[in-house]
Amino acid sequence: MGDRWHIEVDRSVCIGSGFCAGTAPSGFRLDSARQSHPAEPRTEASEALLEAAEGCPVEAILISLDGTGEAVFPPEE
Repeated sequence: MGDRWHIEVDRSVCIGSGFCAGTAPSGFRLDSARQSHPAEPRTEASEALLEAAEGCPVEAILISLDGTGEAVFPPEE
């Protein structure tokens, strides 16, 4: 992919399903309240991170291009 991404988790939306941590274990961590957060907010783009965002049951994961802020997921409509 070659891009760098900025990863955010909207903790007010996150339900702690753990899908993200199961899909991209190096990209997401669950805290003691089972709230997700990115392991590294700024990271190299990866298919696993995108798959985790796309599979989040409440779309709590936001991915943008690092530097420009252009939306990667969810895509701008």
